[in-house]
Amino acid sequence: MQDPFFFGYGSLVNRRTHAFENAQPARVTGWRRAWRRSPLRKLCYLTAVPDREDYIEGMIASVPGADWAALDHRERAYRRVPLGPEVQHGVETADVAIYAIEDGKHQPPTNDNPVLLSYIDVVVQGYLAEFGLPGVTHFFETTDGWHAPILNDRVAPIYPRAQTLTEEERQIVDAGLSRLSAQPK
Repeated sequence: MQDPFFFGYGSLVNRRTHAFENAQPARVTGWRRAWRRSPLRKLCYLTAVPDREDYIEGMIASVPGADWAALDHRERAYRRVPLGPEVQHGVETADVAIYAIEDGKHQPPTNDNPVLLSYIDVVVQGYLAEFGLPGVTHFFETTDGWHAPILNDRVAPIYPRAQTLTEEERQIVDAGLSRLSAQPK
């Protein structure tokens, strides 16, 4: 029996945040990323929301022995949702699941629920490594909820899987956020 896979679209795109094997780029259609708050967390995190007109680029990686316990704990604010033919990847046959906050259990961001800059840094670093600048641009342009306040915690990261960025990576994150803030609301 082949190990199942997860589809990651946020910090799981960054291989530095996990030790799962067989990681490779993938795409899932019919979903979109969004910044959302949940009653289980005080901060906003990314979630996947159904959207027939969109797609998410991300990573799949195998879950050895179908032992989901560690990943389920890491993603405890989310529900694991099986995917079917909407996920495109290079594995011949694989069962793939995506983590998403259950519909009706998440809300748009508010001023009281910021997004951590250290979390954005981790996600962008992953997209840059896997998909280059076009992937970073796609991430910024196709994620909803950028009106969320951003808490600059770079100096003392709050995000538990924070990574050290190069100066170039920091500039790429900052430029992406600058472009978003310059867009009319």
